[in-house]
Amino acid sequence: MNSHLPKIPLVNLSLQHQPIQTQIQQVIAEIIQRGDFILGQALAEFETAFAAACGVQYGIGVACGTDAIALGLQACGIQPGDEIIIPANTFIATIIGVMQAKAIPILVDCDPDTALIDLTAAEIAITSKTKAIIPVHLYGQMVSPIKLLDLANRHNLIIFEDAAQAHLASREGYRAGSFGKAAAFSFYPSKNLGSFGDGGMLITNDAKVAQTMRTLRNYGAQSKYLHTEIGTNSRLDNLQAAVLNVKLPYLEKWNGDRNLVAQYYNTLLEPLKHKGIVPIANHSSSRHIYHLYVIRVTEKSPINRNTLQEKLAENGIETGIHYPIPCHLQPAYQNLGNPGDFPNTETLCQQILSLPMYPGLSNTQIEQVVKAIELSINR
Repeated sequence: MNSHLPKIPLVNLSLQHQPIQTQIQQVIAEIIQRGDFILGQALAEFETAFAAACGVQYGIGVACGTDAIALGLQACGIQPGDEIIIPANTFIATIIGVMQAKAIPILVDCDPDTALIDLTAAEIAITSKTKAIIPVHLYGQMVSPIKLLDLANRHNLIIFEDAAQAHLASREGYRAGSFGKAAAFSFYPSKNLGSFGDGGMLITNDAKVAQTMRTLRNYGAQSKYLHTEIGTNSRLDNLQAAVLNVKLPYLEKWNGDRNLVAQYYNTLLEPLKHKGIVPIANHSSSRHIYHLYVIRVTEKSPINRNTLQEKLAENGIETGIHYPIPCHLQPAYQNLGNPGDFPNTETLCQQILSLPMYPGLSNTQIEQVVKAIELSINR
């Protein structure tokens, strides 16, 4: 290990929080003084602000991104037994949300270059029971809205966006969350817009969906003690909403910084493509917000992904794998498919490696990461 070099974490949240710490402390103190911790002023303000930033009318804050999917699908009219097409290459929360809505997830493979859902495979999977498709805007890059809208219109499908990693991303003139019937976001702390705990939101332009979602998140009550739906308790806390509202005005700048980091990575990694180090493709130019910067360690590489990860760790460089086991091969979800059903997803799970990515990552640090990769594969 090169102990003389500073360690580089996968994520560094302190670089974001230190400059705005006073603002955050102030809004938290105001809520404590007011005592409105649940469904209060800060939540209403953040719901309005975040929805507007995404280009839609309504935002409904919930306890986590998974609840935004599960309750959001119900609010959109999904019924038990309805089939919903989702990519096999996603975090398990997408599947959990579908199953909590008592719908049936139908997995399809991904594009090996972008890691996003393969829309050709999705169309083949459509049946008379298919009611919706969930595009997962993975790593901060949106699935093509134009192609999705065309597919959905031809087959009369609801588009429900999983935008948990795509805060203010855009593509083809559409903001993430603005072109589907509704969209789910997560505010997990490491997200581009992260809270100080769990949090999520559904956004929509549909007033009926918004009202149903507000009811479902609050015990199914349209008004206090009047329960018109079988709901649950899933509300974004005011403290979290206040923190997020402080951070929201900085999000565009932070996203832009991430994209610049990615561009420098791309430039430095270009000479290593012939050695099998290939970044996940960007089809969104500067509007890819790079929640994660992911490379593929392909069969051309002299070492495999796991070995490269170990060597980077020896050099003080933290990496991640998003995600190491496909959903259909997880012990609890093997009923969703068999080994070999989704070859692109299964191959990617063996190849992908997430490199350090966050606003404030310096060119020197990026150079250190790429140099370590180069030395590792050339040994």
